Amino acid sequence: MIRLPEGSWWDWDVVAWDTGLLRLGAGHDLSYHHNLELVFSNPVFVMCPTAFHDPTFREPAPDEVRMVSRQVGETPAVLVAFEADAGGAEPALGLIAAGQLDIVQGTVFRYWRENLAVGERLAPWVRLPRA
Repeated sequence: MIRLPEGSWWDWDVVAWDTGLLRLGAGHDLSYHHNLELVFSNPVFVMCPTAFHDPTFREPAPDEVRMVSRQVGETPAVLVAFEADAGGAEPALGLIAAGQLDIVQGTVFRYWRENLAVGERLAPWVRLPRA
């Protein structure tokens, strides 16, 4: 099971996702920035809402491990399971299998901003302002 650093990690969303990387961002309000990222390298199985709140991370159940292992052909190096509020009547299930998981802290701004301090960066979708 993953252990998150101390902090207010109420709001979550998918920050970036392609064939080699799944990046989830978290913070207390995602309007302007987030301060925590779960970076899954080489994701091979992803069942996750695009936005969710207050996840409870847990060990994957044996049935979940078997199901993912059958689908991807092997037991993944990383398998993360959670339940979270995604706006439905019941909690949404999250299940992510990947080659590696990195937990990254630092401020990631979701809007254009100049003069970033050490450790700060812009979200991948933020574009430079037009001249």
